[in-house]
Amino acid sequence: MMRAEDLVNSEEEYTNTPYLSQNMSENTIVDANKQINGNGKVVICDSHGSISVKGRRKRMEDALTVNLGFLMWESKKYDYFGVYDGHGGSQVAQACSDHLHKLVIKEVEKQARVMIDWEKVMVTSFLRMDEQVIAERIDGSIGSTAIAAVVGEEVMVVANCGDCRGVLSRSSNVVPLSSDHKPDRSDELKRIEVSGGVVVNWNGKRVQGVLATSRSIGDEHLKPYVIAEAEVTVKTRSDLDEFIILASDGLWDVISNEEACKFVRFCLKRQSQEESVKKSSVISDDENETKSRAAVAARNLKRIAMKRGSQDNISIIVIDLKKHPKNSA
Repeated sequence: MMRAEDLVNSEEEYTNTPYLSQNMSENTIVDANKQINGNGKVVICDSHGSISVKGRRKRMEDALTVNLGFLMWESKKYDYFGVYDGHGGSQVAQACSDHLHKLVIKEVEKQARVMIDWEKVMVTSFLRMDEQVIAERIDGSIGSTAIAAVVGEEVMVVANCGDCRGVLSRSSNVVPLSSDHKPDRSDELKRIEVSGGVVVNWNGKRVQGVLATSRSIGDEHLKPYVIAEAEVTVKTRSDLDEFIILASDGLWDVISNEEACKFVRFCLKRQSQEESVKKSSVISDDENETKSRAAVAARNLKRIAMKRGSQDNISIIVIDLKKHPKNSA
């Protein structure tokens, strides 16, 4: 297997291939530098980088959300990151990108307690999003998987519905933050069959022979077999935390959790040694300028997935969790 440093160093040759220049439709990479409160202390993350590309698909059905400081609760600030992988069309993924984080805010505001019950908030928000999509009469055969992360100074919350995935690197160890909802996962298979559905092997295991994921938002024609209930992971932040990767299955189809973390860790380390982070907040993949290290890592992961033959849309968010001393710049 190619080493992380070898693959990263081959980027220039790969970027100049005719296939990419002629056929790739790519959104911008967005990165945010340190988020600092009034006291000059970094409270959330050093930076983030996100990228979303059509890849080898005929159309783009993925969507992303990055909303820094989307919530203030008991004087604490939280950032929101979401990856949405649509199927049958882009409408549900885009609706999630536009509205799911707003539903999270509404659910938090309903709580009559100081401590947020994050599992309840996220599960309810995903179900409300599903109800909203159906109420707005978006085509019943269109849906989207979704993974969302809420990152605060002391906590990180990841909610997953479908086969997008989140992983955490903590002290160089890979910590899964979600488990893919596949129709042949034993508990999912049992749930589908108990509800009267079937899983058919039709170019892979599919619910009713149609959908390759067992949970999603939308897909009204496959209910109650396909549900919108998210599984939620809540973790207390540690000084050992390095970064989170959120991505659609266009990445995970061709790279393991361990490999992805290895590549990102290498990128962040190399950038820390070499770069002086530029404060521009929006950069394109083709600009020859210094980028935040998380943005470089997201870009490199996308290129690895393309090089390995990913056939799907690819959407990736890298969240740098390293804590820095006061007044760091």
